[in-house]
Amino acid sequence: MKVVPVIDILNGVVVHAVKGKRSEYKPLQSALSNSVDPVEVAKNFKMLGFSELYLADLDAIIDCSADFQVFQRIVGVTGLDLMVDAGVTSIERAERLLGSGVSRLVIGTETLQNKNFVAEAARTFGSDRVIVSLDLRGKNVLVKLGFKGSTDPLCLLNEFKAMGISQVIVLDLTRVGSGEGVNVDFIKKVLAGVPLDLYVGGGVRDLKDLFELNDAGVSGALVATALHSGKISIEDLKKNGFL
Repeated sequence: MKVVPVIDILNGVVVHAVKGKRSEYKPLQSALSNSVDPVEVAKNFKMLGFSELYLADLDAIIDCSADFQVFQRIVGVTGLDLMVDAGVTSIERAERLLGSGVSRLVIGTETLQNKNFVAEAARTFGSDRVIVSLDLRGKNVLVKLGFKGSTDPLCLLNEFKAMGISQVIVLDLTRVGSGEGVNVDFIKKVLAGVPLDLYVGGGVRDLKDLFELNDAGVSGALVATALHSGKISIEDLKKNGFL
């Protein structure tokens, strides 16, 4: 399992995400970076030895705006592999996003109204370049108003697998930045019911959580707060093979 750092961008700067309450997000304060500029924060992660980043463009997710140039700048300066959720729900916007140098497109259920877009994206770009994010608030799947289809987590993930998806993220927004830990029992249920490459985001507190996720069979852990606060050190990640 590898640890993938998270950058949340709101109003053009990196913010500290807490429990999905976006109106309350504050500019990032970090032991790893003195800057809130996305390119500078990404550069610091590159210098620390990371090869991949997860970016959430909250401006795009909230109101469909997107400055895809920021991703192009990050890739150009750092060479990092980026997986990006920019609220993309059309092939045209997906092509623009991937054309900016992004390695993998993240399709979040939060902004998904038509699940057929997932199948279309997998056919168009290949399963290696498309990740579906199962966005949760506790036990409830977040979907766009008018979404047609199952909102049972396991049923929905199985539908995505049948569409050609091989990589998924399980992201519990209520646990993001909360320090509450990950719902490992639910993650085990997902892995047992839907054999996919699974990334987990929301609530990772410390090395103990990382060991639990690794033992469960998770492919990657998306981590922000625990890295920026120093509760998980770069040295410990390297020592234990997570970086």
